[in-house]
Amino acid sequence: MHKDILKVVLIGDGGVGKTSLRNQYIHKKFTNAYKATIGADFITKEVETDDGKKVMMQIWDTAGQERFQSLGVAYYRGADACVLVYDVNNFLSFQHLERWREDFLKQSSLPTEEARHFPLLMIGNKIDIDDRVVSRRQARAWAEIHSSDKMQIPCFEASAKNGDNVEKAFAHIAKMVKIPQMELDMVDIVAAKKKDKL
Repeated sequence: MHKDILKVVLIGDGGVGKTSLRNQYIHKKFTNAYKATIGADFITKEVETDDGKKVMMQIWDTAGQERFQSLGVAYYRGADACVLVYDVNNFLSFQHLERWREDFLKQSSLPTEEARHFPLLMIGNKIDIDDRVVSRRQARAWAEIHSSDKMQIPCFEASAKNGDNVEKAFAHIAKMVKIPQMELDMVDIVAAKKKDKL
């Protein structure tokens, strides 16, 4: 069976829990020790789409520190989806989503029309900490303002620490990104021809 690669980029301020969300999703592990990501790296996990297709989800974890933001262009290009991560207990991290979104769309070199409908998803992390300053209503309002007629921005709230909604949020990404059927048909035709020759 043919496997497509789905490149997903996690962006947001340093310390919001991008690495922890990814590690919880892939390894079901959490560590309290904070270590800033330098540059970017990725981990791959096989997921299944709604129509039963196997997809390799390549989850890119990027640096949130300002000094590394110029590296974004190298990591954003070729992305199929982007996850905007903020900390529900840190209002600045929520306010900065605007800049993160704009930088991503600009640096990923997407044509204007594609950028308007690019698959984005929001995760408000650290709901296990009882110090919330960003409400669900505020997050939904932000998402609605930045959604297009063809692509809504889903909002999830999660806890990388205890795993709440982490699986659900990442599973939703695979549903958002549609692999062009024509591309899949061509792959199936090529695979069938190779099989016939054997």
